[in-house]
Amino acid sequence: MDMLTATRREWNELYVFFNLLAQGEVVLGNEEGLPSGRVLPIFRVTRQEHDGERRYTMEETDIHVEGEQMDERFPREDFGTVASMILDALKRDRNEEVEAPEGVEGFLDALKIYDMEARTDDRTDFYITFHDDSFPPVGFRIYSRLCAMMPLLDGGRTANLKFEQGGIRFSQPAVNKINYTEDPDNPNEVARRMLYIESMGGVLKYNDVADKVFRSNLCLIDLNFSRVLAEMVRLMHLDNISRVDELTALIEDRNPLKIKEELIRKHGYYRHKMKEFLLAVALGLRPAKQYDGTDSAVAGFVMVDAEGRMVAYRKTERQVFADFLFTHTRLEKGHPEKDKYGYLERENRAYYLKLNLKIGFVKK
Repeated sequence: MDMLTATRREWNELYVFFNLLAQGEVVLGNEEGLPSGRVLPIFRVTRQEHDGERRYTMEETDIHVEGEQMDERFPREDFGTVASMILDALKRDRNEEVEAPEGVEGFLDALKIYDMEARTDDRTDFYITFHDDSFPPVGFRIYSRLCAMMPLLDGGRTANLKFEQGGIRFSQPAVNKINYTEDPDNPNEVARRMLYIESMGGVLKYNDVADKVFRSNLCLIDLNFSRVLAEMVRLMHLDNISRVDELTALIEDRNPLKIKEELIRKHGYYRHKMKEFLLAVALGLRPAKQYDGTDSAVAGFVMVDAEGRMVAYRKTERQVFADFLFTHTRLEKGHPEKDKYGYLERENRAYYLKLNLKIGFVKK
């Protein structure tokens, strides 16, 4: 009989889910990504299974599981035991595909869990009801270092920012020479091209957001916010600085919007705008989807470190959430060929070079 295998991401989701049920509480994180000392008691966790919505309600020693074809109770300690077994397997086996520890498959069968990852259309992994039934369920999304960390923003080519090439008129052979590469998927080639353009007398000046929907979405943060992001992405490629807080400090010095120094130093203009943007991305803003400021179903994150320790952030603790995102995110380099950026391209008698905006979490 074949052993059950699943991806690290799938096992990670089950680990977090089972561990929360076993602990019966959520530990809230602080600005530094550490436990704040505050906890919230869990009343119920709701998860989408193969047969629809499944409710896992906390009782003194049991978890009451209710669904379309299920109404049973399981000892809470069993969830803790299985969570520990999954965590040990993830730490021991560094492969992408991990075999189920002995006994885990039988536990999943008893629970009738056949989908390792929850099936949702709203990007949540599960909903948690805190305290009691009078409180509304809160949608959470998992970000974990036990598997490949998902980016916070990965809009592909819809997240491209356009720079117009000026300063000198390049011939077609010169453009071909600039664009030539033997390694088209290497993002470091982008900086090489940018420097080559400058060395030949060319200038790259920010022009616009490539996608009109993303352009409009960014305008809700600030009418000129795309110009700030473009300068940050440019600095990331040329100066090899990726942390959002460090790039924002550079932006404060360079002041691409030419605003008053008082706004920058006393009011923290660029910092504030960046935090608002990161919160908007965390709670619903997407490059290709029209955004009107309304939050999505995702109302919080569960962050998991490499040892399996978990802390949570909610939009109700807005400042803590924003400060955490500001100091724990970085710009990343996507695949130039896949995301269609980093080359000189002709458009309406002018040449443009696109840079891609991708945001992930810092490595620890």
